[in-house]
Amino acid sequence: MSQWTDRRLLDLLGIALPIIQAPMAGPSGSAMVIGASRAGALGSLPCAMLDAGQIRQEVQVIRSATQNPLNLNFFCHQVQPVDAEHEQRWKNALEPYYRELGADFDAPTPVSNRAPFDESTCQLVEELRPEVVSFHFGLPEPSLLARVKATGAKVLSSASTVDEALWLEERGCDAIIAMGYEAGGHRAIFLGDDLNSQVGTMALVPQIVDAVQLPVIAAGGIGDARGIVAALALGASAVQLGTAYLFTPEAKVSAAHHHALRHAKESETALTNLFTGRPARGIVNRVMREIGPISPLAPAFPRAGGALMPLRAKDEAGFANLWSGQALRLGVELPAYELTLRLAEQTLAQLRRR
Repeated sequence: MSQWTDRRLLDLLGIALPIIQAPMAGPSGSAMVIGASRAGALGSLPCAMLDAGQIRQEVQVIRSATQNPLNLNFFCHQVQPVDAEHEQRWKNALEPYYRELGADFDAPTPVSNRAPFDESTCQLVEELRPEVVSFHFGLPEPSLLARVKATGAKVLSSASTVDEALWLEERGCDAIIAMGYEAGGHRAIFLGDDLNSQVGTMALVPQIVDAVQLPVIAAGGIGDARGIVAALALGASAVQLGTAYLFTPEAKVSAAHHHALRHAKESETALTNLFTGRPARGIVNRVMREIGPISPLAPAFPRAGGALMPLRAKDEAGFANLWSGQALRLGVELPAYELTLRLAEQTLAQLRRR
């Protein structure tokens, strides 16, 4: 498929289709990456919940199946000091659920963790040499970023505002993911914490396109060819899709998450900080309804999830994060390879009719 008029991102990343399979920590693994990559999209492996050995193993599996460009994705949050009193207040708020479900409230609280990009992961990038490295929550400190770029990797990061996009451009990003309010999973927000100021995809994309000189990737609320056509019309060079890939058989989601994705209404997602301590969009479940999706009691990222682990072991549907964007009702049941080709073919068909 060589009929794409804007080739900036295709040529920059060496991919055939203006589609990025979103790196979703947990649901995305080598199988999803391989399917999307073989079809011509950029396959993305989320690394924040994997150790070095797991990352190496996943990359080896991917490289044995396809030599197409690979994106390794990392979080680059600042680790906050442990606040034992805050964490105990959060667990105390959950105590009635422990009693109801028969979980051991007095047992040590499990640790919920997400690893930030650091010296060891930088060395891993230097060893594995992916074609693309993407970051969430900003960028790593300049010396580490310089070493990533020195490997030849192209660097992507997500922005939820124009100011964040300009910040990323000034610090050496090669392309920017414009993450609209509709997107599932963790918000990219890193220059502030006001969720009321977050912008929808249709408004955000053209403003970032106008503000920066880099290729822009639209993300959030895009679930089919109509959304891709709209994003391209707004000036995006490509799109990043996450929720659409959660409907593929390659998605590693629990039975509760699988059921929720296929039965929740488009109005039944919300931003919540209960599961990790940072705002992320997911399908509303019991704990979000009863405590409220945003709580000041939730400890700093990523430790909020620890106290919920014994509860989710008893009731996955009610106490696990069920990440999803607002376009979930557009999901179709296809393997990642077939989904990617279908999206591209239908997008080109619509563009030809314009």
